[in-house]
Formats: sequence, structure tokens, C-alpha cells
Amino acid sequence: MTGPDVTIVDYGVGNLGSLRNALAKVGRSSEVTSDPQTVLDAARIILPGVGSFDHAVDRLTSTGLGEAVVTAAREKRTPLAGVCLGMQLIMDGSDEGERPGLGLIPGRAHRFPDEIDGSRLLVPHMGWSAAVAAKPSRLAPSLGNGGRFYFVHSYAVTPDAEADVLTWTEYGERYASSVERDNVIGIQFHPEKSHRYGLTLLGEFAVAEV
Repeated sequence: MTGPDVTIVDYGVGNLGSLRNALAKVGRSSEVTSDPQTVLDAARIILPGVGSFDHAVDRLTSTGLGEAVVTAAREKRTPLAGVCLGMQLIMDGSDEGERPGLGLIPGRAHRFPDEIDGSRLLVPHMGWSAAVAAKPSRLAPSLGNGGRFYFVHSYAVTPDAEADVLTWTEYGERYASSVERDNVIGIQFHPEKSHRYGLTLLGEFAVAEV
């Protein structure tokens, strides 16, 4: 297959430029597209995202990009990484909204509680936190080595099957900071803002085969 190493889905709510710059730093080519056919033809796909769940789902639905992402992941077995909101979008849904997610990994996103055991929890979770490996990753093997990553989020994913958890992170409670099933990985933190750990991860995903 010819073309760039990674195709980044542009549905109007992503942090696209910094992802492209990060991939370039590790010597990997990328393209940004809002064309469903380009997504279907991609070697590897990143679904980024910032903002609200329902708005993102509406954009993916209206543009046909959501259907293309699901078809590429399920039928063509294309490696897919959902990043930040993109991780929540690959699940069944989110307590933030009413729209269904893409359903590539069973589970939902829930909002962090405002307090735990009587102590206030600042939401959103912003800053650096450790990601502790739960299992080896085929798409980003370096996550098995742990590391600290940069987070900005108010919602966290709870997969139906604990076997899908790739890393755990503590913020008031233990939650899944990344998940992986077959050719699909979800990453709650921002790899493009996570310096060497994040760059290593993106470099690995950009050459991943399944």
C-alpha cells in the first residue's frame, strides 16, 4: 500500500497540526483528510478530538467519516488510534451525551466525580500522570514500559471487558487511560504533548501492522 504512514481524520474538532508535527519529528509521514474514501484507503488512522461528545458524533455522522472509520477498522482491519475525545468516540457512548459512539470497543465514558471520600477532585484532570501497563500492546509496545503523559479531560472510559485495558492511571480513582482490542487502540492522554514518551508511541503506531 502506498501513501502516507498515517491518515488523520479531520471532522472539525481535532488537534490536527500538533499531531502532524509530532509524527514528522519521528520521521513518519501523515495526511489530514475530511474525505471518507481517503480514510478507507488509509494505511493507519488517527481519530483525534477535542470538545463535546454529541457534537463530535454529529460531525462524524454528517460527513460520512464515522462510517468510513468503522468500515476501515472492522472490515479492512486498518490500525486505528482514537486520541483523547477520539478514544471516547470509539466506545459505545458517553455520559456526556445521548448519541451512540462508534462501538469499536464495548464500554462507555463517565465523568470524573467532583469529590471522592469528602475531598474535592479538580475536574478536568489536567497535567502529567503515570500510565501503568495492564497488558502488552501490539500497536504501541512502549506503553508496556510505563511513562508519564499529558492529560486534559473530564471524562474517562470504562470498557466492558477489563481485558481491553492497556494502561491504568490514578486520578481520584483508577481508570483506563488507554485501551486496545485487536487493531484498535484508544489513548486518553495527548501523545503529541507528551514529549519523548508520546513521540515514541506515535512512531510505533505509524509502522504498526496487525
